[in-house]
Amino acid sequence: MISVAIDGPAGAGKSTLARQLARDLGYIYVDTGAMYRAVGLYALRAGADPADQAAVNALLPGIRLRLAVLDGEQHIYLNEEDVSGLIRTEQVGMAASAVGANPAVRAFLLDLQRDMARTGNILMDGRDIGTVILPDATVKIFLTASPEARARRRWLEYQAAGRPDSYEAVLADVKQRDEQDSGRAAAPLRRAADAVLLDTSAMNLAQSLAAMKQIIKERVGE
Repeated sequence: MISVAIDGPAGAGKSTLARQLARDLGYIYVDTGAMYRAVGLYALRAGADPADQAAVNALLPGIRLRLAVLDGEQHIYLNEEDVSGLIRTEQVGMAASAVGANPAVRAFLLDLQRDMARTGNILMDGRDIGTVILPDATVKIFLTASPEARARRRWLEYQAAGRPDSYEAVLADVKQRDEQDSGRAAAPLRRAADAVLLDTSAMNLAQSLAAMKQIIKERVGE
C-alpha cells in the first residue's frame, strides 16, 4: 500500500490539490480536515464552546462520522446527515481548529483515520498526518505558502461566491488560525523531519499540482 501524507497550514490548498492528485493517481482521498470540521459543527449546533474541552468531550459519544464518495466527490456524513457543504464556513473552520487542539477528539478520530490507510493506496491531508496519523507514510509533503498568498486565494474564492469579506479580514483570520494551529499542545502543526517542503506562494494550481506529482513520482519510484 502507498500512503501520501500532506500537511500544511490553513488555506495552503491541501484539500483542492489532494482531491485532484487522488483522481489523477487513482488513490483514495481522505479529507481529515472535514472530520474535525464535522465535530466542530456538532459542537456549535449543541451550543458548546468548541474550545471547552470538557463540554466537547461530553458530546463525542453522540457523534458518528462516515465518509463516502459520490460522483467522484467525497462527502462526509454526521449522524447520517450529509454536512459536506455546511462545514465550509469560517465559523466552522475556527471551531475545527479549536476541537483539533483537544486530545480526546484527536484520539476519537485517530483509529478511523488509520483504518482508512489500510484499505488501499491513499492520499491524506491535514495538520499532523506525517507526524502523528501516518508517521510511516510512503511520501510526506509539507505544503505551504505565505499568509498573504493564502489569504488572497481565499479572498478571491469568497469574491467569486459573492461573499463581502474584506481581504484584510481574511488575512487576519489566516494569521489567527496559523497561531492557533501551531501553538496548540495536542499535535501542533509542524513539518515532519522527512517531509518535502513545497512553498507554492508563487505557483498557480497547475504548477503546484505538477510539483506534487513530481515529488510523489520521485519517492514512489514510478
